[in-house]
Amino acid sequence: MKITWLGHSAIKIEGSKIVFIDPFLSGNPVASVKPEEIDKADIVVVTHYHGDHLGDAFSICKKTGATLVSIHEVAVEAEKEGIKAEGMNIGGTVEVDGVKIHMVIAWHSAEKGNATGVVVEMDGKKIYHAGDTGLTYDMKLIGEFFEPDLSLLPIGDRYTMGIPSAVKAVELIKSKVVIPIHYNTFPIIQTNPEEFKTRVGDMANVVILKPGESYTI
Repeated sequence: MKITWLGHSAIKIEGSKIVFIDPFLSGNPVASVKPEEIDKADIVVVTHYHGDHLGDAFSICKKTGATLVSIHEVAVEAEKEGIKAEGMNIGGTVEVDGVKIHMVIAWHSAEKGNATGVVVEMDGKKIYHAGDTGLTYDMKLIGEFFEPDLSLLPIGDRYTMGIPSAVKAVELIKSKVVIPIHYNTFPIIQTNPEEFKTRVGDMANVVILKPGESYTI
C-alpha cells in the first residue's frame, strides 16, 4: 500500500482501491497535484467541513464517480450536488468497496457537523488520519483498539497540535510509523518536522515527506 502526501492534510492511499483524504488542492500553495489531474478515485474521505480539508472533494467525486465518506452533515451537502455519499458519525464504521472507514474523535471546530479523525482499513492495513485535532487522551484508545500501522498527525500548531503535543500523541497511539501533516502550508503554521522526528526518537519511525513523495507499507 502506497501513501502519498499531497501537501497540507491531503493524502492519497493506493492499494486495491484509491482513497483520497482531505484533498485540499486548489488554493493550496504546496499541493503536488492539481485537481484536474486526478482522473481515478474510488473513495474520497473528508474529516471535517473546513475549506482546507473539504477542498476539491466534491469536484473529484463528480469527475471520477468516487463515493464521498464524511460526517452526516457533509454527506447531505454532497448528495444535494448529486454525489454518491456515505454519511456517518463518530464511533461508526462504513464499508465501501471492501474498504472500511472508522470515524473517530478529533477536538477541533467545523462549519457543518463535527470535526473527526478516521481510520482507513484496506488490504490488511490500518491508516489513522487524525484530521485537525488537539492532543486528546482518546488517542490512547484509538491506538489500543485499532492498532494502526501508520498514523498521520498534524504538527503545525495554532489550529492543531504543535510538536510537543504531537510527540505525546505518538506515545499514546504507538504506531510504528508516523507521517507529520498540516504544517508549512502557510507561514502561520510553519514548523520544523526534523525537530518533531528528533523528539519522537525511537518511539516510532517518523517519515518526513515532501509534497508528492510517498511511503509504502
